[in-house]
Amino acid sequence: MKAPVVVSGPAGVSVRDRLMNLALADEEVLVAVGGHLGRLASLDLKATCADGLDHDGGRWAYRKRVLTVDSSSRWAGSITKASRHQWALSRRCLLARIDSLEAGVRTVRYRLSRPIGERGSKRTPGGYRSPREWHAKSRRLACLEGRLAAARADWQAGRVRVVRGGRQLLNTRHHLAQARLTEDMWRRRWEAERWFLSADGESGKRCGNETVRVTPDGVVSIKLPAPLAHLANASHGRYVLAARVRFKHRGEEWADRVNADRAVAYRIHLDVLRGRWYLTASWQRAVVKALPLEAARAHGVIGVDTNADHFAAYRLDRHGNPVGDPHRFLFDLTGTADRRDAQIRHALTRLLHWAERTGVMAIAVEDLDFATEKTREKHGRRKRFRQLISGMPTAKVKTRLVSMAAEQGLSIIAVDPAYTSSWGSEHWRKPLTTMNRSMTRHDAAGIAIGRRALGYPIRRRGVPPRHHQSDGVGHRTVQAVSDTSGREETRPCIPGPRTRCAPPGHGVKVGDQRAQHRSGHAAERRSRHRDRFPLSDEDR
Repeated sequence: MKAPVVVSGPAGVSVRDRLMNLALADEEVLVAVGGHLGRLASLDLKATCADGLDHDGGRWAYRKRVLTVDSSSRWAGSITKASRHQWALSRRCLLARIDSLEAGVRTVRYRLSRPIGERGSKRTPGGYRSPREWHAKSRRLACLEGRLAAARADWQAGRVRVVRGGRQLLNTRHHLAQARLTEDMWRRRWEAERWFLSADGESGKRCGNETVRVTPDGVVSIKLPAPLAHLANASHGRYVLAARVRFKHRGEEWADRVNADRAVAYRIHLDVLRGRWYLTASWQRAVVKALPLEAARAHGVIGVDTNADHFAAYRLDRHGNPVGDPHRFLFDLTGTADRRDAQIRHALTRLLHWAERTGVMAIAVEDLDFATEKTREKHGRRKRFRQLISGMPTAKVKTRLVSMAAEQGLSIIAVDPAYTSSWGSEHWRKPLTTMNRSMTRHDAAGIAIGRRALGYPIRRRGVPPRHHQSDGVGHRTVQAVSDTSGREETRPCIPGPRTRCAPPGHGVKVGDQRAQHRSGHAAERRSRHRDRFPLSDEDR
């Protein structure tokens, strides 16, 4: 089982503002510059993909010199850097596809090797249901093996397949009615996505960027490429926009960097559907040092269980005891991508505000990754379940939560997600359910996540025996304070018949809190035999 770790804070910042009151001439210049640089970026990306594994510093410098003739050295540097990053991203995606195909091939091969109709267990799948399905999956296996061989060949040769503008938008061209777009609207979106108006920052230069310069007063000016220098309205081949920007979020931090001439990267882009131009500023920041694990757990934690439509959160004190009632933060992941993102951001904001009011220093989340869980080879006909786990934005939630929590001074503890839902429901759902409190499986999972982050085992100590079957002083049913005497000791062996419901020889050690952990510790499976005392002469 993976040990809980404190997630490091974000290393970058990005803010955005709208370019309002642009003149018609300003928009025409932006369209001309974006289209010209976009064509150069397409040619450079094509050359980068053609180089493949032969790409090195010499080839990079050569491509930059070629682009400098039709743009400038700084524009050329930004284009070549973006092409390199796009090629590297495509390589990582290809590697993830190979891993997915290999997992699918292993699963299909295993199920084909099992007898038809064999039922699977909780850990391993069984055979296929009918000879017809077995035959269809055998053909599916051949298809997957062919795709896997092609993907491995592309990986070894360094070939990648990239679509500037996005493959999803490209495929939308064939489904305009479903996307509620006309051909003209799609064409304008396609061209806007293929523009290139991004400039990397440079420390020591004026306002931190010579290509797209934004002064502390909000004046935006662009260094025009050489073929478009005749459009300049300022000296040194620059064009000054009529719009002014004002970053309301992190404005002071941005102004400090600009006044100190520290690097700030800018990107200008157009939202075609709204007809609005935006300017995005981004810069690197010193990585926020994560608190030590013990310091983060000093005031307790909030365990959060991520689900398809809500976050189930429960507060635990530093001893692992649940405090108060469960909290649920709902969100809706239907609609457009912007709406889904806003729903997640709003739910996380409410979660962080509640955590700040409780006084805890850390939030515990599961380190989820459904990369190998979404294939139909593993779950078969369970299509709705595959859709459910595919719709859970685990990576986006974790990234946003870490970024937003760092601003509130909170730490994020990532824990192993194994068995948190099942063990939480088994040990915590029923004891905490009252007439005034309804506990769900997800609420109990939040407790399990929090206890694992605090370093305590998930299982709850068993209920003490009845009063007439014991001495009236049963052991505690929740976690005791750390300075309690005999807190971690096993229950003493009381002579006499066993009063527990488990039959002799099949019980688990009650005092061993590791019994249901994934640490490899085996539960006790043998009975305790007490040697009989020899009979005395009088008893004979």
